Amino acid sequence: MFLILLNLLLLILGAFLDVFSATVIMVPLILPIAVQYGIHPLHLGIIFIANLQIGYFTPPIGMNLFIASYRFERPLLELYRACLPFMIVLLIVLLLITYIPSLSLWFL
Repeated sequence: MFLILLNLLLLILGAFLDVFSATVIMVPLILPIAVQYGIHPLHLGIIFIANLQIGYFTPPIGMNLFIASYRFERPLLELYRACLPFMIVLLIVLLLITYIPSLSLWFL
């Protein structure tokens, strides 16, 4: 339950805040709680980065969508439709990363 709520919180924060700002604000708050639940800090860091990067192009406020709209001179609604299949794939991979820690920790 903790990981589901963490993913939702980080996706929302990623849509509204810069990745670095959200990391600096949230890691000191979340890390002690995650360690008590037995989550390795490296695994937590990878969960953070994956969530915040997905949130960075989540409609309606994702910064990457505005940059792409300006750069490629396309309307935002067209970009929302175009990125939806990729968003689904990224969310599935995020769930795999979150619930299979060995994917993140196999170097250790």
